[in-house]
Amino acid sequence: MRLIFLGSPAFAIHPLEALVAAGHALVAVVTQPDRPAGRGGRLTPPPVKLAAEALGLPVFQPTTLRDPAVVAQLVALAPEAGVVAAYGEILRKNILAIPPLGYLNIHPSLLPLHRGPTPVSGAILAGERETGVSIMRLDPGMDSGPILAQAVVALAPTARAGPLTDELFRLGARMLVEVLPRYAAGELTPHAQDHSQATLTHLLNKADGQIDWALPALVIERRVRAYDPWPGATTTWQGQGLRVSAATVHADWSGEAAPGTLVGHTAAGMPLVATGSGALALHEVHPAGRRPMPGAAWLSGLQHAVGRLGA
Repeated sequence: MRLIFLGSPAFAIHPLEALVAAGHALVAVVTQPDRPAGRGGRLTPPPVKLAAEALGLPVFQPTTLRDPAVVAQLVALAPEAGVVAAYGEILRKNILAIPPLGYLNIHPSLLPLHRGPTPVSGAILAGERETGVSIMRLDPGMDSGPILAQAVVALAPTARAGPLTDELFRLGARMLVEVLPRYAAGELTPHAQDHSQATLTHLLNKADGQIDWALPALVIERRVRAYDPWPGATTTWQGQGLRVSAATVHADWSGEAAPGTLVGHTAAGMPLVATGSGALALHEVHPAGRRPMPGAAWLSGLQHAVGRLGA
């Protein structure tokens, strides 16, 4: 099939490569423009651009899909269908109308749950026991289009957003190459979502990662995993930044202390921090200006292991 592909981050490479391996003709790979990154602000291409160039595919990097010239350029390519995997811009009706078969989208959740930009983080934050992948046909709404296929995946209590996202897009890529020809042949009928059951996620920002120690330990532990790698779960210790990279709820502690207070350590030497309900054991931390280290090593290196995090 003649396809256009829209995607930007590294995990979107999986469906791109799967489509090429399946023999489809990618007439255009549309991705976000190069943007400044790192301390030096060096212009950095999105991962999908590098992958597409390595595959010898034509790459388009419009500033916006609202540009009439861009729309005309895509129309001229005469694609039969489109595939979207975390492109980074909502497609308007004139873009949606270009391919006769529309656009199929890989969404890493069991729609209608966790619509929006951060579905994997949303599932972890909600304490879901399972998540999955939905292949849907895009409509003008926010992840509200009809579903062609779904796969359920157990959500491990230790799952982290970064690795889980990659895993789900690998699964989604395999599903996509199976679904696409059957959909084109009219063998699959999309079924509408139950919009009354929909839940929404929001775009994360740096402030989301700031740990509120007054929350229950269980909630904070989920945030540590849901905000990995971005924006990270962060706090301060004696005025210096501290990222909590891995933590677990310490069920054996039942004392009373102000949230954020260091209240001792586990048998393995990991620092215990009081929260609004229970204590959190810090397995790995990343002090500002230093490398990540085991929580036990950080605690043993403190001159005065008395005080409150985030104070």
